[in-house]
Amino acid sequence: MIVTGRPAGGRRAQDREILRLAVPAFLALVAEPLFLLADSAIVGHLGTPQLAALGIASAVLGTLVSLCIFLAYGTTASVARQVGAGNTSGALAQGVDGLWLATLIGALATLVALPLTGPLVALFGPSDRVAELAATYLHLALLGAVPLLLMLAATGVLRGLQDTRTPLVVAVVGNLANIVLNLVLVYGVGGLDGLGIAGSALGTLIAQLGSAAALVAVVVRAARRERAPLRPDLPGIRQAGRAGVPLIMRTLMLRASLLVMTYDAATLGDADLAAMQLALTIWTFLAFTLDAVAIAAQAITGRYLGAGDAPGTRAGTSRMERWGWLSGIVTGLGLAALAPFLGPLFTGDQVVQDLLVPVLLVAAVAQPVAGIVFVLDGVLIGAGDAVYLAWAQLATLLLFAPVAWLVGGQGLVWLWVAFAVCFMGGRAVTLILRARGDRWMRLGA
Repeated sequence: MIVTGRPAGGRRAQDREILRLAVPAFLALVAEPLFLLADSAIVGHLGTPQLAALGIASAVLGTLVSLCIFLAYGTTASVARQVGAGNTSGALAQGVDGLWLATLIGALATLVALPLTGPLVALFGPSDRVAELAATYLHLALLGAVPLLLMLAATGVLRGLQDTRTPLVVAVVGNLANIVLNLVLVYGVGGLDGLGIAGSALGTLIAQLGSAAALVAVVVRAARRERAPLRPDLPGIRQAGRAGVPLIMRTLMLRASLLVMTYDAATLGDADLAAMQLALTIWTFLAFTLDAVAIAAQAITGRYLGAGDAPGTRAGTSRMERWGWLSGIVTGLGLAALAPFLGPLFTGDQVVQDLLVPVLLVAAVAQPVAGIVFVLDGVLIGAGDAVYLAWAQLATLLLFAPVAWLVGGQGLVWLWVAFAVCFMGGRAVTLILRARGDRWMRLGA
């Protein structure tokens, strides 16, 4: 079902709409890391070298996905704007352009990265055995670049059409299939020998192909129903690519902030680095909760602006800000309550556990700020205000990096205080100031 215009019924209707989009988005976001944990467990039972190789391959593939997340975010915004304007055919035409762009980038990434598999793995400095296994995995996994990016783009199209349920169903079914395929191909079945870590890569590739086919089929069927063109439109593809550049820059700034954190922690010692890794893992998991509201914000904001509804955009933004604060308070209280108990779930090292608790308490205090940051980030992405987001992200990084360098030697707690105050606080200031103005509210298709 494609929703247009503003929901009738005031705040309750707005809340229902936010929940309708955010809850399936949250479940889909959480499903992915949970199933990746299952992959790690399957490969981990092959041995430590195999698990280390999976870690290297995952880092390479994760970088590709993070740089190409604009295929989902940018497509959501452009499609939602056309939906709000009542131009469903135009919305799907832009969505199809996004699919072609994903195909082009995925094919290019495969052609460029495949010959560079060895050097990419060598950057991590692994042993010969781990390097061989990681290269084996990457050679197969990189063949899945096209379906992986098509999944991102198609998910963005469906979110723009105000449909977050279909991506959830595909994510769950695809990841369940991934687990079954991994078990069969890694360990073998019916007297057939398993393929080891290559079986894991092959199983994931097959699952990605199936998931991409299912999502693309839904988009193509909708495009045919609305008589939207399916052929590649070069001007449209170029426009989608240009729109993605500032989102890529924004993502690079975000990744750089995490690298600053990791580098400073590494200078403190192995225990601090381990605690930092656990803290960032927990922070990232909580971010999925907050990002679900941000995804709803992208879809709703784009639709309101496309409909030329400035009051509706303001009202929707205000309501989503409340959801952001509330979500952040809930996750913050939960993290503070669980902080003393999370360390033992991940490590038996008492030193790491002791370092982790105060860091998590700082992260808990920062959660309400993170809630409003994520929501307003989604609002401005939905408005197509990515250029401002890129510059604001750069300014925040330039503030945070020197402060992190100055206080990093004082310990992890001070490093996280700098992250909470300078990085998250800086993002909050730039986003709130922007949202209070009108320059981002460009109305119409």
